[in-house]
Amino acid sequence: MADPTIYDDGDDPYRPIRVGDPGPAGDAAKWGMLLSRFMRIVALFWLLQGLMHWRIVLTAQQSIFDTMPQNAAFAVIFFAVLDLVAGVGLWLATPWGGVLWLLIASAQIFLTLSMPGFFVGGYWLIGVNAVLILMYFALTFEAGRDVDSQRLRERRRRKLNARVRAAAAPPPPPPPAAK
Repeated sequence: MADPTIYDDGDDPYRPIRVGDPGPAGDAAKWGMLLSRFMRIVALFWLLQGLMHWRIVLTAQQSIFDTMPQNAAFAVIFFAVLDLVAGVGLWLATPWGGVLWLLIASAQIFLTLSMPGFFVGGYWLIGVNAVLILMYFALTFEAGRDVDSQRLRERRRRKLNARVRAAAAPPPPPPPAAK
């Protein structure tokens, strides 16, 4: 049976959510919060990019495969679909969203280098994507460090509390004397 004296309110997965309460993670979740905000801001831009590619596809007088070079038409379709999917994944702050976004950003960099006039912004786009990727990796690294340090602090706190309780507990009664 579990010892109720070592139960901590932060361990309860069913405890109520209180507005303004940092929760069991405390302040250590700030990097995770910054990462999720960063992912949502980038998601808005990627959703907008996807919609701009769909505008090209849907407002064309003829099929884009008839009016554009075939590799450019495939690239428009590729980015029209995957920009939206990556944007949704980023908005939800899922790992697959981050991975898909990294793939799309890398593809944009590669395509900008191989077909310089394809994207508006040209080489500025490469710089923006590179900065966003570096920021994503830095925030992910810091968020991971925060989670690890939070777990370590929690483990140390529990050990210390167990030692304090053991020291404060009354000594066990002596065994009865034999007659």
